[in-house]
Amino acid sequence: MLTELLLLNGPNLGILGRREPDIYGTETLADIEQMVSDEVAGHGWKVVARQHDCEGEMIRTVQDHYDAVGAIVNPGALMIAGWGLRDALANYPRPWIEVHLSNVWAREQFRHQSILGSLASGVIFGLGAIGYRLAARALLPRAES
Repeated sequence: MLTELLLLNGPNLGILGRREPDIYGTETLADIEQMVSDEVAGHGWKVVARQHDCEGEMIRTVQDHYDAVGAIVNPGALMIAGWGLRDALANYPRPWIEVHLSNVWAREQFRHQSILGSLASGVIFGLGAIGYRLAARALLPRAES
């Protein structure tokens, strides 16, 4: 039985809480990891949290976690041009949800398209850290079926 949920965060998300709090909020990545862990603990899932500033490390993490129940992925700016990450996620055998803290459509034009979103089981944009909790809730029925 699969019990691990991959929580994968991309470039610059390791400095959440200090990084432009007016855009990304004051929660740290550790706060978000705990929030997701609390959400899925009652289902016997354990969160495996990884953050990488390099696309290649993110690709390796995706490939190394094919046996997870699913994934929550915040690719950061790699949503725009992370073609290698897109290829890795296209082959990911489990449901996954793309999450972004900010409302990308309220920001610069170049942020208005995700090359990953069409592959995801769902996308959540602009709800801050609570978006991760919602992604975990949405994955529960998808991963258990």
